[in-house]
Amino acid sequence: MRDITAPLLDWYDVHAREMPWRVMPDDRKAGVMPNPYAVWLSEVMLQQTTVAAVRQYHQKFTRIWPTVAELAAAEDADVMAAWAGLGYYARARNLLKCARAVVADHGGAFPQTYDDLITLPGIGPYTAAAISAIAFDEVSTVLDGNVERVMARLYDDHTPLPAAKPVLMDYAQRHTSNERPGDYAQAVMDLGATICTPKSPACGICPIMVECAARAAGSQTELPKKTPKKPKPTRHGIAYIARRADGAWLLETRPDKGLLGGMLGWPTTEWGDAPDEYEPISADWIESDTEARHTFTHFNLVLRVQTAWLPQDASPNRGQFMPEDTFSPSALPTVMQKAYTLAAATLRPV
Repeated sequence: MRDITAPLLDWYDVHAREMPWRVMPDDRKAGVMPNPYAVWLSEVMLQQTTVAAVRQYHQKFTRIWPTVAELAAAEDADVMAAWAGLGYYARARNLLKCARAVVADHGGAFPQTYDDLITLPGIGPYTAAAISAIAFDEVSTVLDGNVERVMARLYDDHTPLPAAKPVLMDYAQRHTSNERPGDYAQAVMDLGATICTPKSPACGICPIMVECAARAAGSQTELPKKTPKKPKPTRHGIAYIARRADGAWLLETRPDKGLLGGMLGWPTTEWGDAPDEYEPISADWIESDTEARHTFTHFNLVLRVQTAWLPQDASPNRGQFMPEDTFSPSALPTVMQKAYTLAAATLRPV
């Protein structure tokens, strides 16, 4: 078996990336352990999001809600607004559910084992492994995209993803450290993020290059292989952006279930091939000559944007008015911000 654990940990001791939620190797060796709340929050935020994007959000959340109990007691709308722009909004809903479960069922203390963590809302196998290893030094094996890439190259395995996941997990389990599982988990992910990168891996400075079968075969840039994805379909919709005479904006909270669930946004039609118009109020709607376009995980969205000024006594059949002084476009999901940008000039007070 290829021995990568020791050289990888030696490399991490010198090159570990500083992150708001991370305890650095020297401090950890001195007995300092991470804050489980900070680790959990980072792992949820990092799902399908980069470290660069997560840093400021993590700092904002821990400033507003320093403990899991304070987050559990927060208003849903406040949390969703703070999450706006980070994407994949089901994570924010699960964040609240998980925080409340930790408080209600575990006395406000995160469970320390993989088996207990995975029972919490929004925590799957990877997240349970990451939290149990990083926060509690349980011997758990993490397998994210970075680790998959490292293992596929280490063993020169050309099995395409996602079918390769079980064998890549087997490889990863072979190297998980029994003595420093938390540091090892972070080390192997750091390696994939900074050296064993998807394109142009820096093999010449890799701490495990001697053991890498793909480097020996010259196939490292080909791995991991992936099954070709089907083209994303395109859905269409209409966003209705209206403003009352006093400057208030007409907004609605989307249903809890479904895309952007629980988020504040503009009233829209259904999103589909040819959605029927679904105006929130009868008005002289004017359509923008530019569309708001956004890409979600499984489809592309094209939103036509219609705007209208409404009288002070307007009574919409959907949504509610938000006063101008409390409205913040940055609290909206990114696609709704894009629609707002198109509408803002039309609805600027005279």
